[in-house]
Amino acid sequence: MKKRILVIGGVAGGASCAARARRLSEDAEIILFERGPHVSFANCGLPYFVGDVIPQESDLLMASPQLFKERFNIEIRLENEVRSIDAKKQEIEVCELNHSTLYRERYDALVLSPGASPIRPPLPGIDLPGIFALRTIPDSRKIKSWLEEHDVKRAAVVGGGFIGLEMTENLVHQGIHVIQMEMLPQLLPPIDREMASPIARHLKEQGVTLHLNDAVTAFERTSKNTLQVHTHSDARYEVETVILAIGVRPETHLAKEAGLKIGPKGGIQVDSQMRTSDPNIWAVGDAVEVRDSITGEPAILPLAGPANRQGRIASDVIFGRPSKFRGVQGTAVCHALGLTVAWTGASEKTLKRAHIPYSKVYLHPGHHARYFPGSHPIDIKLLFSPKDGTILGAQASGVEGVVKRIDVLSMALQKGGSVYDLEEAELCYAPQFGAAKDPVNFAGMIAANALRGDAPVAFWEELGSTNAFLLDVRNEDEFRSGHVEGATNIPLHQLREQIPQIPDDREIWTYCQVGQRAYYATRLLRQHGLDAKNLTGGYKTYQAFKDFS
Repeated sequence: MKKRILVIGGVAGGASCAARARRLSEDAEIILFERGPHVSFANCGLPYFVGDVIPQESDLLMASPQLFKERFNIEIRLENEVRSIDAKKQEIEVCELNHSTLYRERYDALVLSPGASPIRPPLPGIDLPGIFALRTIPDSRKIKSWLEEHDVKRAAVVGGGFIGLEMTENLVHQGIHVIQMEMLPQLLPPIDREMASPIARHLKEQGVTLHLNDAVTAFERTSKNTLQVHTHSDARYEVETVILAIGVRPETHLAKEAGLKIGPKGGIQVDSQMRTSDPNIWAVGDAVEVRDSITGEPAILPLAGPANRQGRIASDVIFGRPSKFRGVQGTAVCHALGLTVAWTGASEKTLKRAHIPYSKVYLHPGHHARYFPGSHPIDIKLLFSPKDGTILGAQASGVEGVVKRIDVLSMALQKGGSVYDLEEAELCYAPQFGAAKDPVNFAGMIAANALRGDAPVAFWEELGSTNAFLLDVRNEDEFRSGHVEGATNIPLHQLREQIPQIPDDREIWTYCQVGQRAYYATRLLRQHGLDAKNLTGGYKTYQAFKDFS
C-alpha cells in the first residue's frame, strides 16, 4: 500500500517537509492542509510588503498549489482547517472553510506545522479598529489599506523585537512618525543590553520616539481617526494606528487535544528526529520545542531556517533515514533603519542563567581595510569558555559587513571551534571587502591573548567594585572630550617615560577608544612587571554600558 502522508500547515516547515517527502518517494500520497488562502509564502517579507519595498503581493508567494501539483504531485488544500486529530484511529477531521463542511482523512504519517500566532494580550481597547498584528498576507493587506485610507502620520509599534524593528523601519520610510514601545529596558531581547544600546541610540537619531521599560496598559479611541496608547507609567501617546509586535505563541491546541506531550516552554515536545510522543506524528517549525545546542535546555525558536531543516528531517525519518536535528543556536539578523544587528549562540544573560562559565571580549574593527574609502566600524561581542576558548556566542552590529562575520562565527560555533581557530581562520581579503586581519581574526586574537595571559581583560561593569588604577592612554584632546571618572591620562606615546608614576601595588586597568592602544599599553606594562589588564572594547564600550547605568 502507498504511504499516506498528511501535513498540517503550509509555510516554511510544512511546505519543505511535503516537497522533501516527494523527492524521497514517488509512490507516497501527500496532502497538505492550510487554513489560510496561501501556501509557502514568505512571512519574513511581510513588513517589507507593508513598506512597499516588496511591491507586489505575488512576490511573497514562493509556490502555488498548481506548482506543487504539477512539479511534485502534492495536493494542496487551501482554506481547509484541521479541527481535530484522532491519534488512535490515525485520522484527522477537516473543515472546508468556504462551505463549512466537515470530512475526515486517514494517515500513515502526520506532520504538524501549525506555526505560531501573534500574542494579543487582553488589554482594554485592543480590538479597536486600527490596531493590527502582522503574521499573514491578509494581515499585511489590511495594514497597507489602513495606512492609505487614513493618511496615517503617527504610529505606535508595540514591541522591540524582529517584527517591531522591521515594521518601524518600513513605516519611517513612508514618512510616518513612529513611537517604538517596549516593556523591557532594551530592544532586541535575545542580545545583551549593552549591545542593544547603540541600536536605541541609532533609532533616536533617525527620528523614532523610543519608549522603553514601560508596558502598554490600554488603548482608547479619542476621535474618529485617533487612538490613544496608555502605559504603566501613565504616559499617553496619540496615534492613528498601532502595530502589535509583542511576540508569538506556539499553536499547540491540536497537539494538546490529541494528547501529545507539551514541553516546559509551551511548545510541542519532539525528539531529535522531530517525532512527537505519538510514533506516527511528527511536528516541525514554530510550534515545537527543541534543544538549545549551547545550554542543552529546551528552546522555542520561531525562525524559518530551523523550520525548513526540521521539515526535511521529519520526511527523512518517515522514510526510514537516520536523520537527526542537532538543535538550535539561534543565529539571526535584523535590519533597522540602516543598522544591521546579528547574533549566534548564547547571550551573556543566557550563560549566566544556565550557570555556564564564560569570558568575553569586545572590539570595534572596521568592516574592511581602513585605508580603503567607506570603512564602517562593527561592534562585536564574543563569548567563549575560559577553560579552552570554545566559542559560546557572538553579537554584532554595524552598517556594513555584520552578517558575513556572524555567519563565520556561527559555523565556527557549530563545529565546536575555539578562539584559537578564529586566530587562524583564512578568510577572503581585498581592501574593499575586509582586512588582512579580518574582524573575525581580531576577535580570536584578543580572546586568545586574554586566555594565554598575554593581555588579560577587565570588564567595564566591574568598575564600581575595583581599586585598580585606571589608565587612559588616549591623547590629551580625546581625554578632555570625555573620560572615565577617576582615570589618569598618560598618552601611549609617553607611557614608557612615565612608568615610574604608575603604582606597582595594584592592578592597572588600561583603556583607549576601542581597545588597540590599550592592548599595546597592557603588553608594555606587563613586560615591566606591572599587573596590567585591558578594559575590553575601550571607551566606546564604556559608553554603551553608561547608556543604561
